[in-house]
Amino acid sequence: QVQLVESGGGLVQAGASLRLSCAASGRTFSRYVMGWFRQPPGKEREFVADISWSGGTTRYADSVKGRFTISRDNAKNTVYLQMNSLKPEDTAVYYCGRPNSPVVFGPFDNWGQGTQVTVSS
Repeated sequence: QVQLVESGGGLVQAGASLRLSCAASGRTFSRYVMGWFRQPPGKEREFVADISWSGGTTRYADSVKGRFTISRDNAKNTVYLQMNSLKPEDTAVYYCGRPNSPVVFGPFDNWGQGTQVTVSS
């Protein structure tokens, strides 16, 4: 079973930037789509962005399009989420996710422990 470990969260002011990282265990990282999700306080987990195994295809939620960028480094088994122009409504626990099946976009069945992002106004 894959292990996913997120890092990079923190408390920032509106307009600031943060970069989240998610390190994955195992030798087959490059075969899998990877994704970022978030769970705002009192709400359900929601999709943020995902990226194909090669990095050639990326998708974003409308709420983050143009501000967030997902990327991956297959040599380092790591996926990143660069978050710019952060807003208070971006406050959430951010989770890294991976499907059980290679290549396909979801469903996401494997999750990290999450990293807290708090944006103050």
